[in-house]
Amino acid sequence: MRNGRRSAWRRRLQGSGTAYVARQLVVPVVLGLAIGGVLAFQAGSSNSGLIQVPLGLLVSPSPSASIPVPMTTTQPRTLTANSDCDIIVPADPLSARGLATPYQLTGTDGMTPAESGCQMSNAVKLGAFVQATILDPATGALSVYDPLVITQGTKPAVKPLVPRIPANAVVTIDFGFNGRDLFQVGATPTTLADAGCVNGLAGSVFGQVSFCNGINFFNAVKRDERERLLKVPSPGTSGKIIPSGGDMGTGQVCPVTRNFEVAGQDPGGNVTTEYLLNPLTGQTAQDTTSNAGNIPGATLLLTRSDNTLLDLFIDPILGCTPFQVPDPGNSGVPTSSEALDEIVAGAYQPKIAALMPENDERVLNGDGEFDAAKTDLYREELGQAPISNQDNKTSDPEMYCQNIVDIQTPFLAANQKLLATGQSPVMAVANNLFTYMANELNMSFTSLACQHFRLTNPVTVIRNRAGVAVSVTFNTSVQTATAAVAAPGAG
Repeated sequence: MRNGRRSAWRRRLQGSGTAYVARQLVVPVVLGLAIGGVLAFQAGSSNSGLIQVPLGLLVSPSPSASIPVPMTTTQPRTLTANSDCDIIVPADPLSARGLATPYQLTGTDGMTPAESGCQMSNAVKLGAFVQATILDPATGALSVYDPLVITQGTKPAVKPLVPRIPANAVVTIDFGFNGRDLFQVGATPTTLADAGCVNGLAGSVFGQVSFCNGINFFNAVKRDERERLLKVPSPGTSGKIIPSGGDMGTGQVCPVTRNFEVAGQDPGGNVTTEYLLNPLTGQTAQDTTSNAGNIPGATLLLTRSDNTLLDLFIDPILGCTPFQVPDPGNSGVPTSSEALDEIVAGAYQPKIAALMPENDERVLNGDGEFDAAKTDLYREELGQAPISNQDNKTSDPEMYCQNIVDIQTPFLAANQKLLATGQSPVMAVANNLFTYMANELNMSFTSLACQHFRLTNPVTVIRNRAGVAVSVTFNTSVQTATAAVAAPGAG
């Protein structure tokens, strides 16, 4: 296997704590997501055909398709032993034709999809997702297109349409993965370099996420904002939020990904891409209205991320709407994206901003230590300020931990009644949106090793016999982080 990210620091600090990768457990999902991002919970027997999926994946029958039958694809013998995959990036991926050319998922080190389990029919554990956000720099117009990922050696269930994009378009491409480490491989020797694709630093990948051309894209976005070509809509306000003393208290502003009230351990965490899976053939297609009605028994695949949590679950409950733009691959239907979430979060950044912290697993170096250069690279690809920026010390490791404790805990406690009316993204993890978010806060505290900064986990989770979070208790006392003793090499 290729060298990925070792977690020496996390092992030293957490003791018996659960590492980030331990969140990728196999659980059943009881959920329905409507095409185009409309939440449509399906209860009872309508979910009886759902397959088992990990926390990194949400799966449901497409609302316009019949209930899928169990997949008949034979599982490869090495499936449980492998957690890494390659994704083949097509030539000229930033062009319209490149966007419509399917990406191919396969095994690392010469392993075939079957040998490695790197198949979209096995998206449960090793599915990959790609998302493109497109800017017309001449007008400031934005659009979102989700390139298709297929298993190497297969064909799409439906051939992707070539999107119409401006000749001078600036495109950013974001990758998400349900395994451990996803490695970009260019279809030609110069594909990755020509498209500005980055997967981390030498010998130290980002893991589940990676990018192409993000730095150029966000520079172009900021230029258009300065020239007033791009006017980013306000996240709006909510009459439902109970103020809790954080940045959302005044005016009850709708949260963005950089609000500590809703931030997880890795803000800007993943794509919001959706695919359709034919459970009989293992073929995938883009999630469009047309495709959903023409693939019998189609199953909707959706990565789990902080972006998905905010856009599809939290916002509707709070009476808020995410930043959406047309999808040229789906007849212009409005949709959100990871990059759009970052654009609105940057334009309306909270005073106390949650940016990618150095103690996140994704930006540790190959020895599991802090890596300033890797953290800054990750942030740049999402338009976030570097760690050296004096205005962003709120996301230093100890301050990030302090802020999720002192800002998110009272927010959840104050808004418990409202959030408890929301649907849990994963019913086998928590019984409603409130317990799900509280459980995420509990796990983020542990995964970031916040106890190393002399903080106490503010959330105690009460689970039923099935392990589902059904109740929580909070410690809302204000806590103060202190510098770590024998801290790993920080940038």
